[in-house]
Amino acid sequence: MPEVEEKKEEKKADERRGPDNRGLRENRAGGGPRGAERVGEGRGGDRGREARPGTGARGAGERRGEGPAEIDLDKLITDSLYLDNQAHVVVSRMRDMDSGTKSQLRRLYNAVRRATRAPEGERQHEFVMVRARLAYTIARHSLRSLDALERLLLQVTRKNDTRGYERFRDLFEAIIAYNE
Repeated sequence: MPEVEEKKEEKKADERRGPDNRGLRENRAGGGPRGAERVGEGRGGDRGREARPGTGARGAGERRGEGPAEIDLDKLITDSLYLDNQAHVVVSRMRDMDSGTKSQLRRLYNAVRRATRAPEGERQHEFVMVRARLAYTIARHSLRSLDALERLLLQVTRKNDTRGYERFRDLFEAIIAYNE
C-alpha cells in the first residue's frame, strides 16, 4: 500500500514539474531546513545517473557525489564566453556547496597574480606552489566546489604556456568578481 501512495506522490510531483521535468518535490523524509529537494536527490533518487545539462546545481556531465565537470583549458584560452560561463558555474557551486569566505578566495587570487608576474623560468614552479596552496585550502575548509579549479591548474602547469597562466588568472578574477 505505501508503494501506491508513493506513486501518487511522484505523479503529483510530475504534474508540478511540468513538461521539462525539472521542478521540485517536497522533502517528506525529514522535514529538514531545505524544505524541498531536486528530483533525483534525496530518498529514492537515481544517485549514480548522469545529470542532464543545465539541471540543478550540477553542471553537464556531473554525477552525484563527484565534483564539477572538467574545465577545458584549450576552450578557456580561445573562448572568452566559455571563461565567463565557467566562472559563473564555479560561483554558483560555491554558493550551493561551500561556506568559503571571500578573504580565502582573495588570498588565493593574490597568489595567482604573483605567480603570473614571476619570471618565465620560475612561473611553472610558482603555479605548482599555488596549486599546492589551493589543494590545502580545499581540504582544510572543505571547498569541494573548487576541485575543478585545482584540476584546471594541474593542466595549466603541465602545459606551461603563458596564455594558459593568464587565462587561469582571468578565470580566477571573474570568480572573485561574481562572488562579491
